[in-house]
Amino acid sequence: MPKHDLVYLTEDASHDAAIELINEEAFGPGRHVRAAARIREQGPHDLSLSFICTDDGETIASVRMTPVTAGSVKGHLLGPLAVRPSHKNRGIGRELVRIAVEAARRKGSEAVILVGDPPYYGPLGFEKVAYNALAFPGPVDPNRVLVVPIAADTHARLKGEIGWRPYDEAGAGPVAFAQAS
Repeated sequence: MPKHDLVYLTEDASHDAAIELINEEAFGPGRHVRAAARIREQGPHDLSLSFICTDDGETIASVRMTPVTAGSVKGHLLGPLAVRPSHKNRGIGRELVRIAVEAARRKGSEAVILVGDPPYYGPLGFEKVAYNALAFPGPVDPNRVLVVPIAADTHARLKGEIGWRPYDEAGAGPVAFAQAS
């Protein structure tokens, strides 16, 4: 089996085409009509909290974080998270989530929210949000709305609408995380 040198990097504009291809492979054309995509259309994601993974220089996975207000919580919406089919089931997605959540915590985010599968995200620290607590700009299965609560009172304040919010880009800069496997 060939040795893989996986490197985790902060996303920059040069990664856009590769990320678009990875997301197209993972989610197909219907990805643009999902409720979370409607939030992402409202404004840009936070490059300082969005990461990619490369293998021998090729971008093979990414995760993006979009600043949101959810009820009275100033947090981030995680996603899309996608890994090239050739690199699935190697822990790359889980590592990208770990890196992104930790970066959000360091930046002062109150929560990381996503719409996803509880069996995958639960072991990564995500908990269910109270049923129908958040109103998305489109239909969402309330059983799939999950959160990593960073602030102590996050769950109590996650009530109301969720939408994009402007964010502070201070301190944004490339960060590299190397991992050999």
